[in-house]
Amino acid sequence: MRICVVQTRPVQGDIARNIVQHKKFLDLATPNGADIVIFPELSITGYEPTLAHELATVKDDPRFDDFQKIADTRKITIGIGAPTKHPSGIYISMVLFRPQTARETYSKKYIHADEEPFFVSGQSSIGLIGDKSNMALAICYELSIPEHSANAFKNGAKIYIASVAKTASGVEKAIHSLSEIARKYFMTVLMSNCLGLCDGVECAGKSAIWNNEGRLLGQLNDTNEGIIMVDTDTGHVLKQTL
Repeated sequence: MRICVVQTRPVQGDIARNIVQHKKFLDLATPNGADIVIFPELSITGYEPTLAHELATVKDDPRFDDFQKIADTRKITIGIGAPTKHPSGIYISMVLFRPQTARETYSKKYIHADEEPFFVSGQSSIGLIGDKSNMALAICYELSIPEHSANAFKNGAKIYIASVAKTASGVEKAIHSLSEIARKYFMTVLMSNCLGLCDGVECAGKSAIWNNEGRLLGQLNDTNEGIIMVDTDTGHVLKQTL
């Protein structure tokens, strides 16, 4: 299994341009054999809480149809970050596209206090993903909640994939936390972070992969967009930047 995380520089609030950008990275990842490709938190809009209400959408948004076509034809799983509508409010979600399968969402359950004026706590509609149903998803602040990774482990996760939007100080804390999660639960761990301005602050990239002993296998820099991928059978890591 080859799992890829993407490091993007979202265009603030421009869903159409971000979709084009996402497809560019899928074109980069799939020739390298990616089976699963995960993008950063709210990647399709940029992390912009004050714009979430006007940008919020649904998983079956027809603007996302090309992602389903790519999943179907290339036989890959794709996870994009998007604010999604719910009767109780706006969720921070990951919309998942799997081959010949109805779209699903994973919605962030543990939200930060700063997010509460704009978002509500979501309840994930899916459990573990992947052919072996052994991959757990996390969205940003969730990786800081011990219960989240503990539950992933209890449910049988062998791989933990965090989709985040982190500043320089935030990403350093995340790097430490994710390395500890990998070591504690003997899981392969991946982090997909973004670049550029998010909610008025600069995100710091450094998307990375750790093995199940908590050792860093590979990391992107804090400047370039790109992909980083791990083959879970061999431990081989591939990196490409733009």
